[in-house]
Amino acid sequence: MKKTAIATMMLLAVAATLLLAQQAPPTPPTPQQRVEHRVKFLTEELSLTAAQQEQATTIFLAAATSEDSARNSMKTAHDALKTAVKNNDGAAIDAAAKTIGTLTAQSISAEAKAQAAFYQILTPEQQSNRAALGGPGPFGHGEGFGRHGGPGGPPQ
Repeated sequence: MKKTAIATMMLLAVAATLLLAQQAPPTPPTPQQRVEHRVKFLTEELSLTAAQQEQATTIFLAAATSEDSARNSMKTAHDALKTAVKNNDGAAIDAAAKTIGTLTAQSISAEAKAQAAFYQILTPEQQSNRAALGGPGPFGHGEGFGRHGGPGGPPQ
């Protein structure tokens, strides 16, 4: 009886492992979903009006769309860098590194510009509350660059 119970438990454990292994990885959120989450967080924290929510959505959706494009280009650049390293190709390493640097700068600039545009639509009181969240931009403790600290949105 004891052997049967142990065998059954082991079989169930193996079956559960196989089922979990077969599940497709979760689909990353779309830019729209990331922005909705971000605006919801900011609305809760800053009491955004409906008009501000609409403006914030427009601002952050443009940045998120740009970020997705940059992410795809960044993947290509990283793949080129890996190939260049394998081939010991110094010129290709330099070119890929330059591309990665340029894309990183563009990504940071786009996010900072979105943060600046968002900050401008806030009332002075909201700006003060936003500063308490860590200030506009990625260097505070509040909502900032998703790609540096998480999946693209504010902390939960």
